[in-house]
Amino acid sequence: MDGNGRIGRFLMNVMLAADGYPWTVVPVGERSRYLAALEAASVRQDIIPFPEFIAELVQGRLDGKPVP
Repeated sequence: MDGNGRIGRFLMNVMLAADGYPWTVVPVGERSRYLAALEAASVRQDIIPFPEFIAELVQGRLDGKPVP
């Protein structure tokens, strides 16, 4: 397994934090939704599911939902 996903999530968080958003992680229990959103962007050229998924995670953190 390579580190591209880790680096990508790290850079995403750097950009989010630079704009004042909380550090956001993809919970293990949400991995299948995360991968489905990535596949939609990669295979079907449909990028909408990915930012919607990330926005849901960020909103959860803003609402004080604990990181699993």
